[in-house]
Amino acid sequence: MTILHIDSSIRSQDSISRSLSHQVVERLDGEVIYRDLTMGLDFISEQSFIAAQVPLDERDDSQKKSAELADELIDELKRADTIVMGAPVYNFGPPASLKAWADLVARAGTTFKYTANGPQGLLQNKKAYIVAVSGGTPIGGEIDFMSTWLRFFLGFLGISDVELIVADGTMGSDGVQKVKAAEEAVQKIT
Repeated sequence: MTILHIDSSIRSQDSISRSLSHQVVERLDGEVIYRDLTMGLDFISEQSFIAAQVPLDERDDSQKKSAELADELIDELKRADTIVMGAPVYNFGPPASLKAWADLVARAGTTFKYTANGPQGLLQNKKAYIVAVSGGTPIGGEIDFMSTWLRFFLGFLGISDVELIVADGTMGSDGVQKVKAAEEAVQKIT
């Protein structure tokens, strides 16, 4: 099994989402591809979008360079059998780096395709674990735009087997208990 482990927290040592996502990966058995989205991830641009539309063997050097990062991220996603994402909630939504990653990997004809019945994801038969962490936003609540968006986005790509591991309200008076409950949920992963 190949595991794509993605972290998106801006915090390093004190990140709950990073700690929990690493614990999930430790529970799984397989080759790990690690991607820290806070380290050198560019936003999609007009040049990279246009370059991605050109078949690989027809790209000039400039187009190859513009599409290189997206190609690499898509390759990681396609190779993975399981995706583990450390996803904190920032201002009710996903971190900018996680949204940037999504913009780069969503490529018509590669990770999804348009059909007469609407878009169809091309990355089926994969499992995803989303480690959703927030300081105060209730995960799954009406002001949580991160976990619902991320679950929808993965489904758009064809990844419908998505399990949420939640530690929300970690800045509250029962934050320690919420993290402990999430750690206990991780221990049940087989």
